[in-house]
Amino acid sequence: MTDELYRRIEAQGLWQKTILLNRNDFLKRPGTRDTHLYYIVAGSLKVIIQDTSEEHILRFGYQHDFLTVLDSFITEEPSDLGIQALKRTELKVLTKARYLEFVNANAENKQLWNTLLEQLLLQQMEREKDILIRSPRERYQRVLRRSPQLFQEIPHKYIALYLRMTPETLSRLKKK
Repeated sequence: MTDELYRRIEAQGLWQKTILLNRNDFLKRPGTRDTHLYYIVAGSLKVIIQDTSEEHILRFGYQHDFLTVLDSFITEEPSDLGIQALKRTELKVLTKARYLEFVNANAENKQLWNTLLEQLLLQQMEREKDILIRSPRERYQRVLRRSPQLFQEIPHKYIALYLRMTPETLSRLKKK
């Protein structure tokens, strides 16, 4: 689905700019508003939320992914979520207004967008189940099955944070 969305946007020349982020640069800081849709050409990012004592990683984005802070994108309000580069990252950028023009241009584009939103919702539900009811071993195995590319693209210390375990626990699980 994401390949098809990218192909259609690319074919219509809708990208408005390309940006480069260095490692640890913020694409979006927590507490700010962002209504852009991003396509990751190269590199990787993490979507985070910070509480008083630690950072929590909600999801990752890597090459050939679309990424946005969906709550801010939809509501056009500030979000507690941030997006930070894990390594040098190149992104293509599209504003919400231009993207919605594209989506509303025809029924096929609307259906594609709806299907992608449904997939995102299902992924988020799986993530919530993982965090709430799964053991560290089960979380690791499920993520490995779902996203093997993650282990090639993302440093293990961040994967451990994402899985809500220590890097040592992740290392032990990988050895088994």
